[in-house]
Formats: sequence, C-alpha cells, structure tokens
Amino acid sequence: MSQTENAGRMSAGHVIVKTLESHGVERIYTVPGESYLDVLDGLHDSSIENVVCRHEGGATYMAEADGKMNEVPGVAMVTRGPGAANAHVGLHTAWQDSTAMVLFVGLIPFEHRDREAFQEFDPHAWFNTGAKRVMVLDHAERASEIVAEAMFAASSGRPGPVVVGLPEDVIQEEISAALHPQIPVAQGGMTVEDWKALHSALKGCEKPLFITGGNDWTDEGAAMLTEWLETHEIPAAAEWRTEGTVPFSSPSYIGPIGYGRPDWTQKLLEETDLIVFVGTVPGDVVTDGFTIRQNWDKKNFLVTIDPSLRGRSGPVSHQIVAKPDVFVRDLVRMDLAVKDEWRAWTRRMRGEQEEFAALPAAEPCDGQARMATLMANLMPKLPKDSMISLGAGEHTNWAHRYFPTEGYRAMISARNGSMGYSVPGAVAASLNFPDRVVVTIAGDGEFLMNGQELATAAQYGATPLVVVMDNQEYGTIRTHQERQYPQRISGTQLKNPDFATMAEAFGGVGLRVEQDADVPAAVDAALEAVQGGQFALIHLIVEQRVKAY
Repeated sequence: MSQTENAGRMSAGHVIVKTLESHGVERIYTVPGESYLDVLDGLHDSSIENVVCRHEGGATYMAEADGKMNEVPGVAMVTRGPGAANAHVGLHTAWQDSTAMVLFVGLIPFEHRDREAFQEFDPHAWFNTGAKRVMVLDHAERASEIVAEAMFAASSGRPGPVVVGLPEDVIQEEISAALHPQIPVAQGGMTVEDWKALHSALKGCEKPLFITGGNDWTDEGAAMLTEWLETHEIPAAAEWRTEGTVPFSSPSYIGPIGYGRPDWTQKLLEETDLIVFVGTVPGDVVTDGFTIRQNWDKKNFLVTIDPSLRGRSGPVSHQIVAKPDVFVRDLVRMDLAVKDEWRAWTRRMRGEQEEFAALPAAEPCDGQARMATLMANLMPKLPKDSMISLGAGEHTNWAHRYFPTEGYRAMISARNGSMGYSVPGAVAASLNFPDRVVVTIAGDGEFLMNGQELATAAQYGATPLVVVMDNQEYGTIRTHQERQYPQRISGTQLKNPDFATMAEAFGGVGLRVEQDADVPAAVDAALEAVQGGQFALIHLIVEQRVKAY
C-alpha cells in the first residue's frame, strides 16, 4: 500500500495493526495487558488472528515457531515489566536459532518514564544484548514506519528477533492513517568468482558433504537442492534440529549432526575433504564444542547472508553471501560429472544412516512401557507430511533418530536447548498447518514448563499429538551429573502428576500407558483423536535411564 492510500486518521495503535496486515501477518500470539489496549482494540476488526496464550513464554515460543514456518516474521505481543521478563526465553531462542521475530512490548506512559512507575523497566537495557534491534515508539506519527523497520530488521541479513516498545499513551494518539511501504530484503547471490571457486572445489574433491541448516529456506529451494544432490550422488547432513530440508528418505540424506549424534557422524566431519554449509555455519554444536574440524587445511565453504559469520568456528575457505534459495538457484546450473568416489562415499554414509534409523520391533515386550515400542508403532502410521516439534532433553533423540522428516519445516524445534518449547511449537505448527499431523515428544520436566498451552490449543482448534516421556527426572542433567559426579544424584529427580488426566481437563484425549502391551492401542487411539479434530496426549511412563542411543 502506498503512502498516499488509506487516507484519514486513526490511533497509532490501530495504524500498527494495519501495517502488520500490509506486511502479510496472518496470526499473532499475545498475553493481554493494559499497556497496549489500543493495539488490542485495533485487532478487534482485523484480519489478523489474535491467539491469546496462557504465558508470555508460550506466546513468544509460538511466535518464534511461526517465524521458522513462514516467510514473514513471527509476531508476539506482551505487556511491560513481568510480562516482558517472561517473554525473554522466546527472544533468546529466536536469537540463537536465527529466527525472524518481532516482539511488541507495552510500556508505561511516556510522561511516567524514569520515575520508577508501576512495572517500569528499560527495554534497551534488558534486550539489547539478545535482539537485533530495540526500538521504542516515542513519536506516534512514526508508528507505521517503526513497524516496517522492525519487520525488515528481523528478516534482513541473518534473521533474528526485534523488540518494539509501545508506550501506553503514545499508541492512543491520533495520527495519519497512511502506511509505510514494506522494505525489501536483499537476498544476495553467487558472484562469478563464487561460482568458479565452488565449481573448482567440487571438481577437485573426493568426499564432498553438504550441511543444511537455519530457517531461511523455502519448500522450492529445499526441493531443488535435494534433486541436485541426488543427481550428483553427493551426501547431505542436517544441522542439529533442522532435519527435513533434504528429506529423510532421500538417498543423499545421511542424518543429523549435533548433540547425541552417533559416532560415525563425528568421524565423517574429519574424513570429508570439502564441506559446504548452506544456511548455517560450523558452530559449537556441529563441531562438538569447537573441537572437530579445526585444522586450517580443511576446506569449508560457508553459504550465509550474514557477512559477519557470527557463531562460526574453524577454517573458512570461501564465503558466499546469499540466502539459501538464491544460492541453490545458481547451484543447480552447475553440472558436474559424477565421480565413482562420490558414489561410494554417499552410499556408505547413507547405509550408516539407514541402519541407524531402522525402526525397532513393533511387537510389545513384557513389562513397563517403552519408547522404542511407541516409535515403532507410531512412525509407520504417520502421513508423509507430518511434522514434529521438540523442546530440549534426551527424549528428543527418539525423534532425531526415527521421525521421518520429509520436507522443509517438518521439524520445528529450539536449537538453543530451550525447555518448554515442545507444546507451544506444536500448537503453532498445528494452527499454521491444520491439515497435517503434528507430533511433539516432550519430557516430563520439559512438558510442565508450558503444558498449560494445551488450553490455547483447545481454544483455537489446534490438534497436536503430544507424547510425554515420563522418566521422573531431568534426564539430560542426570547424564552429565553421572559423568562428572558418579553415584551422587542430586537435584534431578521429579514427582509428576497424571498428565493424561491433565489433558482431559484441558479438553483433549488423554491416554496413560504404563505397560508396553498397551502402547499399540494408545497410538491408534491418539491418531484417531487428532485426525478427528481433538488434541491427544500419551502419558508414557518409562524406566528412568532409557535412551534412544
């Protein structure tokens, strides 16, 4: 919409809503507050769906998940002071996961500033180290401009979170209703020199490897890369918790690289003579705490729109400043003769992955319920376009190993290791893709951090299938504890409620499973529920020290 259109006047809060509409925002996640009532009023008649959440952490997790799934930044709105503090967890996730997100925070009236008014805080002091930009709307007439600038800043370069403060009195002021136009985001691209350098490196290598990552892809770009890799029989691994860019079933896909990886994936990072990182950089998770592939004779090509290469370690042979889709558009024009060495290398790595991902026996065993039995019964029954949402903990390894991520956005997760993400991420995924089956695997400790967002799921018709793996402990921390302080278990044990009853109370289907013999029937009942329009929760009570690998 041009500056001359939409003549007339309206409040700054309403202009903010209209500007978000003009930027293609379809859904926002909020916890209401009196500090931004005028924006809430603007949403009353808006085309934007306002998803009211139960906690600011849940709201910002959902917005962050939205930013991962869409080409438009995710948007959350919270109130001042305590609300802003609760929202910080989602902001940190967006920062470390490079997710485009805009967090609007209601503030005290302008005239009350610096007087320690009720719930006052300094947004710049709180958020400057964990956001790409922090802006405060001190002049009402700039409302549309600041929203446009925030949406641009969140998406440009390496994506990330932007915070916009909204003083309660400023957003009520009447201003021109003219909207600021959308600011285009540069995509970058391969130069002639980039193309020649990569072409020469590929021609000269015997064991190439692509590693995909980040959230800055499209379905089309991911599909084009997959076809090119398969044609040239070149393998691709996935950065931790970004599986699906190259599909699980692709003959080029050789598995995830990150925490909990099998030993052979660590070895291949040293064995390969060329890695092309696309959409990500070799950070500490991929390099196992900056210890793998640190020799400066290693050949690494980094494809990222971020010229600062923030977060990378080890040698950089060449950087291509481009978003993944633009890079892939040029890459697919590169025709290379398939080498026998490439073919053998890819098939060896693919064979390792297929063996690693082979499902365990579906037949139940005697005794206590087992995650292996659940995965063996659930995975084959999932539609091909199913999605998985994950928080943090050892329970996520079951999905990394077995879940069939068959496309970009198939895995929505938190790479910063943030607990509590599983349920909000699943709710957001289900709202974005209501015709797809969305599964989340949560640990018992992780689930209770934002399990109340099942109420949001019930209110807005989200239908995730939630698996709570209940081993009565913070499992990841106990693993570290046993490694460093053997036989001195402290501060990691839990006593849990009946999660199935909790799900029923929120309006879903709850299934408590203690015996392995009951797992297949519970899986069938849960799938029937979600495909019939209800969310379902399987409360799987397992042994404490059970692990996926």
